Amino acid sequence: MSAVLIIDDEAALVRSLSFALKEAGYTPHSAHNGVEGLEATARIAPDVVLLDLRLPDLSGMEVLERLRERQPDLPVIMISAHGDTRAAVQAVKLGAADYLSKPFELDDLFHVIETVLDKKRMRSELSFHREAALGSGSLIGDSPAMRELGQIVRRVATSSSARVLLLGESGTGKALVARAIHACSQRADGPFIEVNCASLPEQLIEAELFGAEKGAYTGAHQKRTGLVTLAGNGTLFLDEIGELPLALQAKFLHFLEDGSYRPIGSGRALNTDVRVVAATNRDLAEEVSRGRFREDLYYRLNVIQLRIPPLRDRGDDIIELATHFCQRYAREEGSTPIRLSDEVREIFLRYPWPGNVRELKNTIERLTILTPGRSIVPADLPKEMTVGTASPDADTPAEREKPASVGPITGQLAQAERQFVEAALSEAGGQKGRAADILGISRHALKRRLQRLGL
Repeated sequence: MSAVLIIDDEAALVRSLSFALKEAGYTPHSAHNGVEGLEATARIAPDVVLLDLRLPDLSGMEVLERLRERQPDLPVIMISAHGDTRAAVQAVKLGAADYLSKPFELDDLFHVIETVLDKKRMRSELSFHREAALGSGSLIGDSPAMRELGQIVRRVATSSSARVLLLGESGTGKALVARAIHACSQRADGPFIEVNCASLPEQLIEAELFGAEKGAYTGAHQKRTGLVTLAGNGTLFLDEIGELPLALQAKFLHFLEDGSYRPIGSGRALNTDVRVVAATNRDLAEEVSRGRFREDLYYRLNVIQLRIPPLRDRGDDIIELATHFCQRYAREEGSTPIRLSDEVREIFLRYPWPGNVRELKNTIERLTILTPGRSIVPADLPKEMTVGTASPDADTPAEREKPASVGPITGQLAQAERQFVEAALSEAGGQKGRAADILGISRHALKRRLQRLGL
């Protein structure tokens, strides 16, 4: 039951409105001047406010401004006398949700209230989905690198920039970051269109992006709507932008400049408003120097650049992601989730993950299918993951003391790890939290390494 606060000094009007609102299923509250109204708003936390423009102490405009400062998401409907319509319109420009002119019909009042509340509910749902996109459903991890990335994604998403470039190794999750940017933006209720430039035949990419008229080329038996058109008022995600043919790069640059494009075989230019998020695992600056990517297109795309960290730099995020995938694939397979033994967790943390998150995901999926519900031990892992890892007794103080030139690879790794940890502690002045940040791992992970290394 929605609470409605009426701020008006006309006692008879307040009584009649309160009665009508209660009959309609609302919970009415009232205040007879601006100060009382502000106090009641803080105390009651109403869902919507009906605010008269003329009050005995403060003007309705002053009350509106203070409400907007304190509760910017609270919808306020202005009530104006017959001659105050212009002021009411001005109030809407300053943030009021709507206005009613006295005298008004109750049906009109209820319609305006419901419309305002519906918009409020939609904003709340949208906010929820935006936050979800940055939570467990998308960007998983609490490492310093991922916390920083999440903050940058929020800032970029809410900015006016329509061009974003994502850089990172293959498998780091660039598509997920692109979806998070879309979900956190004002375009979230628009389409998210994804296209992998490397997966399309070169002769079809232009038609796929910009569309084509019927008969424009051999095999064009019907009109094709381009992905640029479908992404209107939303986000167009171009993965592997470095694979875009040089011949098409000039046309795509023109589209980025002003949003205009021409379908193949059409004599009419079209225009659309989209945010373009491009991604690549290539060094585009190097591609430019070698003449394989247009310099002007590179600089047009490179308005805002985000680097996605590789999995090996994300510390304990590896275990968090692995646990997430264990639950996910168990649901998909209808089985009990696999469990990672302590030895396997240590191997996961030491393994460099050249395939990044994609490799981890595939590993967990394979283990879930082949060994459902089991506790996973090192013998269950692919050989490339266990080569060079220590046996339970290998990581001893005596083993660590061996010179790198004569010791096995496990001893060399332990010695190198010890040197890194000691250097970080020295740089941090002995502060473990700061040392963990320097190493790019969590305090918990650092504590575990200190215990294992005997530091």
